[in-house]
Amino acid sequence: MIHLVTGGSGSGKSEYGEGLILDIPDGERFYIATMESSGREAERRIARHRKLREGKGFFTIERPRDLGGLILPGEGRKNVLLECVSNLAANEMFGGGACGPAELAGETGLDRLAELARRIVSDIRSLARQADHLVIVTNQVGEDGCCYDRETRAYIALVGRVNQELAKLADQVTEVVFGIPVVVKGEGK
Repeated sequence: MIHLVTGGSGSGKSEYGEGLILDIPDGERFYIATMESSGREAERRIARHRKLREGKGFFTIERPRDLGGLILPGEGRKNVLLECVSNLAANEMFGGGACGPAELAGETGLDRLAELARRIVSDIRSLARQADHLVIVTNQVGEDGCCYDRETRAYIALVGRVNQELAKLADQVTEVVFGIPVVVKGEGK
């Protein structure tokens, strides 16, 4: 079972996704944390998320990139929360100087983004094959209509493409709006 949970910043999507995993009565709970520590604000958010899941029985794996190489430990049922795709995409796109303005220019840049999106989705499929339940948390991006630089536009396009592919793959899609889950696809629609 794959459940994609999306929403804007501060919408309650992370808490909702966590609750979905906590409601599963049996199996080991894995929390795949993708946020990379890149400064004071990131450290604050990482600490906040760690505190929020403290004592909830999650086995946390910090994996900012390369999900395809991840092998979940243990036997038995595995219930996995992937938090979150937008951080993963940023890490894959910009980590180690992987993409800059020159790499994103023209058709070569579009090809590079398409290939990166395919790889991210493939890596998540690999994770899904190891899980009995996979809850994927992602952000809604690109809805504010603001003008951005080339790199930001490319990032928004990447996350949008990945989210579309994950929505196709998912058994259920829920958008969290102001803390209220709205079923977009699957049971309850």
